[in-house]
Amino acid sequence: MDTAIMIWNKAISHTGLFQSIISDRDPKFTSALWTNLHNLFGTKLSFSTAYHPQTDGLAERTIQTLEDMIRRFCSYGLEL
Repeated sequence: MDTAIMIWNKAISHTGLFQSIISDRDPKFTSALWTNLHNLFGTKLSFSTAYHPQTDGLAERTIQTLEDMIRRFCSYGLEL
């Protein structure tokens, strides 16, 4: 839970929250950290259905957006 609070204090509070996130069921996004983040932020986590490429594509785009946001945040030399 400490990591989730740190991410909130140092990153998300500056950029805003998503109302919901769609995940492709990758274990990275179903871990305890992400569960705690979703509970803390009040975001809705939805999972794509198996063998549904349209939803998987949307999930991949969301992941790319998150990666871009984190990369930009870190490039400004701000500490997490």
